[in-house]
Amino acid sequence: MRLDHLSYAAGPEGIASCVQRLGSQLGAGFTDGGIHPRFGTRNFVLPLAGGIYLEVVEALDHPAVEFAPFGRAVRDRKLAGGGWFSWVVAVPDMAAIEQRLGRRAVPGHRRRPDGFDLCWRQIGVLDAASDPQLPFFVQWESDRTEHPSAPGGTVNLELLDIAGDRSRVVEFLGDRATKSLEDLKVRWLPVEDNDGESGIVAAHFITSRGVVVID
Repeated sequence: MRLDHLSYAAGPEGIASCVQRLGSQLGAGFTDGGIHPRFGTRNFVLPLAGGIYLEVVEALDHPAVEFAPFGRAVRDRKLAGGGWFSWVVAVPDMAAIEQRLGRRAVPGHRRRPDGFDLCWRQIGVLDAASDPQLPFFVQWESDRTEHPSAPGGTVNLELLDIAGDRSRVVEFLGDRATKSLEDLKVRWLPVEDNDGESGIVAAHFITSRGVVVID
């Protein structure tokens, strides 16, 4: 298990303006990731150092949004003003996660502008939507060379500020799995200090311009 990516939901300003704003802050350019047909969403991606990436995601005016937990959650985040949506961990075998959560992972795919169909399975979106301090899980089915973090980037994720309870996240991930994420620096903040809401408060990045904090 490892950190795979961070997800940021575009707000009412729209995904183009959101991507331009974040890219300007980080001194790096996002690329069009394409559309998630099953979820009714689309994204732009920025590869980071260390095999992870940052995505900006937006719900489309598409019927799939009503039926897909991911699409509904992204739409709700947009309506709430946008901002940090979730953090996502990759697993090599989804079976243990499916067993613990008592349900099957759902397939996902994204058609990139170059025509490549990027495929994965994911689970835990409902848990993360109800308690945003929790991540959700992905298992990639496409070749590693097609991962959105390729070919790598120069921006480093230094620290995550998460409003929540570390013990709750450890319980959700499992102690063994949590140890595999020890390289991820997380500062746990009281939920009370974040208007009573759990989830990512800010991400600290090391860029060519110094440390940039996106909240």
